[in-house]
Amino acid sequence: MSDTTPIDYSFAQFPAGQPIAPDGAAGLAAALGAQTGMEVYPDSLCPQKNTLYFMGKRNGERLVGCLAVPHANPHMEGASRDVSLASGDKARLVTGATSPFNARRLRAHLPFLTPVPCARAKSAGTGDRLGLATPGHIYAFRQICTGAQCRDSESPIFPILAQQSIRENVRTGRTPQEVIDDAMWGVLQTGWTGGYGADADHLKTPADVDVCHEAGYSFFTVDPGDYVDDEANTAPMAVVEAKIQALDWDALDSSPADLVSRLAGQTLDLGTFAYTFSQEDVLRSAAKYGPAVAHTVRMARHLAVRRGDTPYDLEMSVDETATITSLPEHIYIGNELERLGITCVSLAPRYAGMFEKGVDYIGDLDAFARSFAEHVAVSRRFGPYKLSLHSGSDKFSIYPIAAELAADLIHLKTAGTSYLEAVRAIGYRDPDLFRRIMDFAVSRYDVDRQAYHVSGQVALMQPYAQLPDAELPGMLEDFHARQILHVTFGSLLNDATLRPLFFAALRAGEDTYTEMLVRHFVRHLSPFA
Repeated sequence: MSDTTPIDYSFAQFPAGQPIAPDGAAGLAAALGAQTGMEVYPDSLCPQKNTLYFMGKRNGERLVGCLAVPHANPHMEGASRDVSLASGDKARLVTGATSPFNARRLRAHLPFLTPVPCARAKSAGTGDRLGLATPGHIYAFRQICTGAQCRDSESPIFPILAQQSIRENVRTGRTPQEVIDDAMWGVLQTGWTGGYGADADHLKTPADVDVCHEAGYSFFTVDPGDYVDDEANTAPMAVVEAKIQALDWDALDSSPADLVSRLAGQTLDLGTFAYTFSQEDVLRSAAKYGPAVAHTVRMARHLAVRRGDTPYDLEMSVDETATITSLPEHIYIGNELERLGITCVSLAPRYAGMFEKGVDYIGDLDAFARSFAEHVAVSRRFGPYKLSLHSGSDKFSIYPIAAELAADLIHLKTAGTSYLEAVRAIGYRDPDLFRRIMDFAVSRYDVDRQAYHVSGQVALMQPYAQLPDAELPGMLEDFHARQILHVTFGSLLNDATLRPLFFAALRAGEDTYTEMLVRHFVRHLSPFA
């Protein structure tokens, strides 16, 4: 039953949009909780001129509320009643669901809830496949902010808090709109006002662009990987020349003869070194990446029409291909994008070494550093644009190298690591459910791994069935267990038995999950901060 004690709050007491001091926020959150039966998040208290917005949870369900002067438009739908303030005035108290309708209304009224572009600011994407991880991500960004009085807007790394690809939407059963809405509720829950982005990842068709544009994304990653011709690296030159003739020269606004005369024999100054294109360099690079550049141009121009005057970020990604992006190939891509007027804020080449899912970098670190330095030189010459580290989760050994060589020209992109931390949190809270999740993942691994390049093996995984309960979370440090869990997330989230148990355990252990995320993402972000 709701408490009827007057709420000690005055609409004139707090500046609009300014956070309430922790001591005052805790007391006010408790008072609002007593009135609503909710556990109100103190960080969510958001004063406006005539309205105080807040979030909380009741019976494991997240809710949004507002306290408004009697005749104010609360900008949300829900259960409404009059309450008394300590001043003797009346106010309207509204509590409602974190629904698509309420998300739209609040975004229209609270500008900091709408995703915005990051342009060339150093940035990190924190993919959330569950819709529950954003608070943990934000607290990690706050923790790396230097100085006791550091404001959200002064974070050294811009957060891309909504990030999911169309294929991940299919596997998780979420829509692009739900991804944005879930991140937005996390922003309000934590009171983050420093701005955030939303990355529509791995877009392959104009239809993908359209649905993500309508949902309100601010960052668009074009993935032309299906158009990269890896055969061009080693094919006989007669085959390469045939591939050149078959390119979409209308989209490339050029011709074979123009390509050769423009680049062959040219020496490019890349700052610390120079590179001279041979004719073979030009032809092989264009045969391999010309179709991908043409597709990117078509996608970028379609996106530009849809966005109109609305700013946005564009990234090109060719990381999920069989062969690495060489120095001349990157030069070709950068030169063509510049020539065709396509401005990218970031580009993801296929780097040297292996970027397998959920584990650290596999390869020669010195070789990676030499190759990455070349990529940095190209990105500075043709942008500058950021180098995007895709499948960047848990690549701890290369973070210091990338941070030193690229400085601010970095975009870190993570995804499945937040899901793995969810499994870790369940290991602490519910050992029996953890073992069931492991059993399920093992049973699905041979099928689900076909969509990924991973080398984890069930036979080499630590035998979890015999482990004491207290040691189960440590399974998340096992190379093989991490990959087995990582690539089977979609199957688990579509399993009618395990899915509700999985989410119920995370909601009951919200604080544990947040703690795991903060610790893990501070480790990701600190080398770049």
